[in-house]
Amino acid sequence: MTGLRGAQWHARIECGGRVSGAGFLVARDKVLTCAHVIEDGDVAPVTVTFPQRPDEAPVAARVVAHGGWDGRMSELGDLAVLELDREPGIVPAPLAPADVPHDDRRLMAYGFPAGYDEDGTIAECRTVTELLLSDEWIQLETWSGHGQPLAVGFSGAAVTLVETGQVIGMVTAAAGAHGVRTGRMMPTRVLARYWPGLSALVPQPHGMRQPEHRFVPDSEPVTPVPGHPDGPRLRALVERAARAGLDCDPMRLYSAAAGSYDPLPPREGFGSLWSAAWFVLCEVDDPDTVTRFADRLDALLTAPPRAETGAILIELGHSGAGEDLVRVEVSAYNAGRRHPVPAETVPKSLLRTCIQDRIEDAFCHLTPGADELIAFALPRDWLDWPVDRWEKGPDDDTPLGCVHPVVVTDHARRRTSTRHVLTSAWKRLDSRTGARVHRVACGGVEDPRKLRLALVQSEECLAGFGATSDAARTRPHFETSLTAPAPVIVWSRRGCDPDRADCTGASDCPGTAFLDALDTLVSHVPPAQLPRQVLNLRQLADAEEEHWARDIQLLWDDPRRFTDPHATAVHRRSPVA
Repeated sequence: MTGLRGAQWHARIECGGRVSGAGFLVARDKVLTCAHVIEDGDVAPVTVTFPQRPDEAPVAARVVAHGGWDGRMSELGDLAVLELDREPGIVPAPLAPADVPHDDRRLMAYGFPAGYDEDGTIAECRTVTELLLSDEWIQLETWSGHGQPLAVGFSGAAVTLVETGQVIGMVTAAAGAHGVRTGRMMPTRVLARYWPGLSALVPQPHGMRQPEHRFVPDSEPVTPVPGHPDGPRLRALVERAARAGLDCDPMRLYSAAAGSYDPLPPREGFGSLWSAAWFVLCEVDDPDTVTRFADRLDALLTAPPRAETGAILIELGHSGAGEDLVRVEVSAYNAGRRHPVPAETVPKSLLRTCIQDRIEDAFCHLTPGADELIAFALPRDWLDWPVDRWEKGPDDDTPLGCVHPVVVTDHARRRTSTRHVLTSAWKRLDSRTGARVHRVACGGVEDPRKLRLALVQSEECLAGFGATSDAARTRPHFETSLTAPAPVIVWSRRGCDPDRADCTGASDCPGTAFLDALDTLVSHVPPAQLPRQVLNLRQLADAEEEHWARDIQLLWDDPRRFTDPHATAVHRRSPVA
């Protein structure tokens, strides 16, 4: 059989001294097999033997990656990656490009069924179709009505093309019923879903030149010629990103690169950057998408490092259980992940104590030293609450806003459509070195409709109010700023005297003085740094009773600080038998 000539990478797996299945070497010290082959590996030692190297001693191994199989025959993810204690000095298995056709082609698998558990035996088989069953397996059937069928002992065996010796998948199951000569194979493109490291080893599809129909010995590894010039570049970038530990969202990266007619990403997301790159190379037909994906990844790798950030979102809401009760939900956001703290409903009299406890719990999820932010998402009629003046803790009466950057936002602005608009606005603000204030005078003389137009179209990114948020004469303008939506709104809770209905922003008006000081402050502060700058102001104002910023309220709303990741999602966990 030409498929075995020089193929020393075929492996036999033993658990506790008993032959349990097959495997194959895919890297110098990595062997792939089925998870069910080593299901006793947590209590019994696992060893790997290479039968085509009879003088080679068995090598101890340990599981370093797992597809998530939970032990049921019909479940998915029946994959395990074994790391060998020492490198056997064998050239790994040649893997076929993911798009190589194998319909009705002669295939072989080298397994260790009963009676052949020492030297192994060969089963010849074929695929009838490339259709994936349960989006996981391809059905195998024996090549002819006689000869060795797939059976117990073939699990984990490489399925290879007889003509070339290249691996196209792994046997995961045999039919089991007497007289039924079928089985299942997990193709390499599915194996790569569960173990991203395999993505770097499978030759790139998209117009690859296939090798001649002959077996390639260990000394002459297959080197496919890529049909797309950015394929090798993309692989190199992903490897560089892996070495650098680049923190990026693979789903967002693909969404930004995909064209109008490219396929939707998997519902479960991408398990890694390798998975996303593999999807682009295997599933997307437009070569420009490969280029765009590579360009965007290159830009992330060359971008200057950003300071690590963390945020705590405290969502307060009216409780349907009673007017005196408040619903409290707290979440910590760190490294692109949301960590919810158990929610509860408390009386208003216990609200501050509850929040103090929840903030302490949330800080456990933030990276020490990260640039933190505490945001209160409040109902519209509570936006004037002095949350920054609440005590930091039961044994520390320092105002919370004098210890951490504290901002508020309107709970209604948590809607997805509003977050979309705000995210676009903040992307434009990222390049700004300072902010400009659109002043809303105490008398509310500006037409609210014109205010909306100004906030949407002008260069001013900040709405400043001389009166309090609940002042009757400026309330329509405040509502307009919230729904425009303005990314930043600033006002003073003390503000202009609400009884001065005739105030038009005269020089002696405290609201005018507040806006003048605000203008001077933000003109040289990038919008993204306003919460930290307001923290500094609150610390100064805490020591000066008449400081202009003593009762400053900052509504600062950058959704990117509170965005849940799409896809470090793990694929459905399970396998076959």
